[in-house]
Amino acid sequence: MRIVDIQERTASIASDIRNAFVDFSKMTLSVVAVTTDVERDGEPVVGYGFNSNGRYAQGCLLRERIVPRLLEAEPRDLLNDAGDNLDPFRIWDHMMRNEKPGGHGERSVAVGVVDMAVWDAVAKIEGKPLHRLLAERYRGGEADERVFVYAAGGYYYPGKDLVQLQDEMRSYLDLGYGVVKMKIGGASLADDVARIEAVLEVVGAGDRLAVDANGRFDLGTALDYARALEPYGLRWYEEAGDPLDYALQAELGRQYSGAMATGENLFSMQDARNLLRYADLRPDRDVLQMDPVLSYGLVEYLRTLEVLRAHGWSPRRCIPHGGHQFALSIAAGLGLGGNESYPHVFKPFGGFADSTPVRDGFVGLPDVPGIGFEDKRELFETFLAAFQEGTGR
Repeated sequence: MRIVDIQERTASIASDIRNAFVDFSKMTLSVVAVTTDVERDGEPVVGYGFNSNGRYAQGCLLRERIVPRLLEAEPRDLLNDAGDNLDPFRIWDHMMRNEKPGGHGERSVAVGVVDMAVWDAVAKIEGKPLHRLLAERYRGGEADERVFVYAAGGYYYPGKDLVQLQDEMRSYLDLGYGVVKMKIGGASLADDVARIEAVLEVVGAGDRLAVDANGRFDLGTALDYARALEPYGLRWYEEAGDPLDYALQAELGRQYSGAMATGENLFSMQDARNLLRYADLRPDRDVLQMDPVLSYGLVEYLRTLEVLRAHGWSPRRCIPHGGHQFALSIAAGLGLGGNESYPHVFKPFGGFADSTPVRDGFVGLPDVPGIGFEDKRELFETFLAAFQEGTGR
């Protein structure tokens, strides 16, 4: 067997929302299709991938470096030992040929997009949902049949007042979510406190609300917010400062007793390891949010999980950023603590299968080979339109 084609496209997920650091008025992402010569039901097996929101499309890197390396490789060098399926680790090694260590900001995203598509194809070729394939390979066959999810929203939006913010959060509860997250740091501390109190009126308890500063604060501001947030007993206080400012994170942890979350903007195993070495995070309460797609894909994420275990962390403390089906499959297959969700934004790429609605804060996974894109109609139709294919499986 072999890969016969790899295509990439740029898709828009633009909107008027903003967080404390960026707006999404020109946000894009890359979509990739990896076509194999394996057939199922008379159609070629095609694996699909895309990157999580927030890092833009990676078309240039894909076209000039990542994809050519795979298409130029000897087909057998990309297969497993039996020669009957793709080997994601060998494929990853080919994508990273002639790449220097370090510099993980954009290259990691391009590699992660293809990695997602490869794992989708691998699971389809085996005829298994990806979460079950991962459980068989790495967890003794034990897969979580449902996964905790929280609704991420509460973005700043032109003209959005407290009543509209409350209505948004109420809509998440109506959809079945029990925990919500909102943005902070894009307004004054007093205004953000008013926003938090408005949301607490809707959700009813601090442990049902997380807040996210998107790395906006210096140490003084981070501590000012920490003192204001502490009485509310929030689910977590996320990414107060720059993601690489481990000293800030460590000092914040010394002065804030509540749970903190970070890691979505660390894009390699080495960066995750430095976070654990130097940020003094607490494995009994803090949350790690490394995104499998943005950080070189599942191949690298497996290495990251090994590092976490070596530092005394349980995978249950991991709740990946991204809000899509790939991260959900990884969470269920590898026993993570949950998954992000974006019910109202970044469509059609965010969200889960049509057949598995959120219930009581948890979501199940479809019994569909691969990641399950085929059970998310709007997203799968987007793939087909982007690549002008038939009904490749």
